[in-house]
Amino acid sequence: MSTEIKKNEKPWKEGVAKSITFIVTKDCQLACKYCYLVGKNSNERMSFEVAKKAIDYILNNKEFFLEESVIFDFIGGEPFLEIDLIDKVCDYIKVQLFTLDHHWFNSYRFSFSTNGINYHDSKVQKFIEKNIDHLSIGITIDGTEKKHDLNRIYKNSYKGSYVDVVKNIPLWLKQFPTGGTKVTISSEDIPYICESVLHLYSLGIHEVSINVVYEDVWKENDDILFEYQLMQLADKIIENKYYLNYACSFFNENIGKPMDKEKENTNWCGAGRMLAIDAQGNYYPCTRFAAYSLRSKKPIIVGNIHDGINRNKLRPFLSLDRCTQSPSECIECDIASGCAWCQGENYDASSTGTIYQRSIAICKMHKARVRANNYYWNKLYRKLELEGIEVKDAYKFVKNTTEENC
Repeated sequence: MSTEIKKNEKPWKEGVAKSITFIVTKDCQLACKYCYLVGKNSNERMSFEVAKKAIDYILNNKEFFLEESVIFDFIGGEPFLEIDLIDKVCDYIKVQLFTLDHHWFNSYRFSFSTNGINYHDSKVQKFIEKNIDHLSIGITIDGTEKKHDLNRIYKNSYKGSYVDVVKNIPLWLKQFPTGGTKVTISSEDIPYICESVLHLYSLGIHEVSINVVYEDVWKENDDILFEYQLMQLADKIIENKYYLNYACSFFNENIGKPMDKEKENTNWCGAGRMLAIDAQGNYYPCTRFAAYSLRSKKPIIVGNIHDGINRNKLRPFLSLDRCTQSPSECIECDIASGCAWCQGENYDASSTGTIYQRSIAICKMHKARVRANNYYWNKLYRKLELEGIEVKDAYKFVKNTTEENC
């Protein structure tokens, strides 16, 4: 479509965007040890016909999709294995948004999280060039070669993927200078957290989103090792003033406080408010409720491309909040704020078989993060005070400086 067209143009509304996910393939080059996708395979691939019917349903039922903006997310497996399909689907979406005079016209994003292995492929690069103004892509790189290759290995072998990923980082950052990466922490790679975040900074990645896996994999003393690594990282960030140009999601001034039951009694994620579509044309409240994401529970299907969305099946998700699913010790916890959960993991790990039983497998890891987070901010505040910056302005100073440089 011509960039000259301004029909029904609206600004991007990131905070109120509908998230619609296409599971284009369940195949991947890698077999990451911590991956929650337990049912990956090379057989289930989405057809254009299935994607087209899903798009037609979504765009022709505007009364059910009132959000001002939309994120069309493409996942796998590895989504770029299906770049031909994705290119065709995205072209169809753009044409239909224009033809229908849809309120999402020029207020949409195509989003990808990729392992980065075939990022340099000519078809992928042609797609990026064509859609760059409405595109966000994150490449997953876990840190140093040692940490990355500990988990992110090729399927049917023990070969690590770091070398094949890192060579594409310069090209990615040239196209997406503010691009961030998503790092996952599991029990085995805790000792490499500090050096890995610093390594990612050295590659030119300014924003590192990092989280521990939600599954119950944590061993005795993992929390102690975790806290130690985060404190080491805090020291390095402060000593080298990385806080001026770089960000790490583990350090956030707003976590580790009691929950305000009136203001903070919301669900952590958007399950039920987002939509996922698989190769068979089934609709899910989130990809974590599809069969290939579940270890022991049956998938929760809320509709399909033929019959549409069953609104009654979404009602339980729309009623979710922190208090309806959390045990009393979580609700009354002195450091409840910032403690995350995954709705799909809640369901998969539950003894009741419902979405109303919160998994607390990361409890001790959250507590360790809060202790390290307090250490970071206390040390940073003291440093900034010595430099003449008032404590009350310190967080604002760091936040604004980081946003300006990232």
